[in-house]
Amino acid sequence: MQPEFWHERWSSHRIGFHRDAPLPLLVKHWPALDLAPTTRVFVPLSGKSLDMVWLAERGHRVLGVELSELAVRQFFDERGLVPDVHTTAAGTHHAAGPYELIVGDAFALHASVLADCAAVYDRAALIALPPDLRHTYAATAWRRLPAACRGLLVTLEYPQPQKNGPPFSVDADEVHARLDTDWRIDEIERRDILADEPGFVAEGVTALSTVVYRVERRS
Repeated sequence: MQPEFWHERWSSHRIGFHRDAPLPLLVKHWPALDLAPTTRVFVPLSGKSLDMVWLAERGHRVLGVELSELAVRQFFDERGLVPDVHTTAAGTHHAAGPYELIVGDAFALHASVLADCAAVYDRAALIALPPDLRHTYAATAWRRLPAACRGLLVTLEYPQPQKNGPPFSVDADEVHARLDTDWRIDEIERRDILADEPGFVAEGVTALSTVVYRVERRS
């Protein structure tokens, strides 16, 4: 899956993955992480997610990374913010208020860029990637987060032969296989959501669950 795929999705406004409200599972489970309000949160493949706004409203600083410059521009425009823009080896940084969004490649972020991210929130990154790129993503962005970083990972599970991703099905065995070496992983909620996703039903999917994991980077 090449970057052009995502650029085309944004330019043609085929962004069914974008939600018009914060994810209820984030609202439910984030407070239990007991993070300091000023904690910086890494949001990979961030798009223009309103989850970032919810996190900022809790006092957090948000570091997002996103391939689509259009998505990043829309995020700031929709907040009425004019970001400062500068370029580094990581990509083009757009910063205003509590937000810093990098137009760049999450796989290529150096550990120094992520060094002060004491939290991570992945709702739509791991499940957006096919298996080979999930392996690369776990071995790069996730591995470069600092010790004791903690957060939430949200996945989907469904019979993969019934639908072409993205989003892809990523089951618990794969989550552990990708991340166990570096992370402590606890499943904290599993919810059947097929009735709430008519698009999946229309494609012939017969079972669909969302799963929330609490994750903490090992020392």
